[in-house]
Amino acid sequence: MPRGDKSSYTAKQRRKAEHIEESYEKQGMSEDEAERRAWATVNKQSTRGKSKTAAKKNRVSAAKKGGQARKKSATKKSTAKRSR
Repeated sequence: MPRGDKSSYTAKQRRKAEHIEESYEKQGMSEDEAERRAWATVNKQSTRGKSKTAAKKNRVSAAKKGGQARKKSATKKSTAKRSR
């Protein structure tokens, strides 16, 4: 795929980029700069969700391994020490 090819983006991402680009142009930015920033924004927003999903998967796998049970018992011990 050549650099700058937008065929792999979803329709929603294309619409979002178009709206962002129009907003930048209304602010007085050149068409080229507005397009570049719009796609950069779409890329940034698209990758944020993936990192959250990966983090959630890691938490779930830790819970399966018993990590959550260890955390709870450690919290109970520290709470008991404070009440003395």
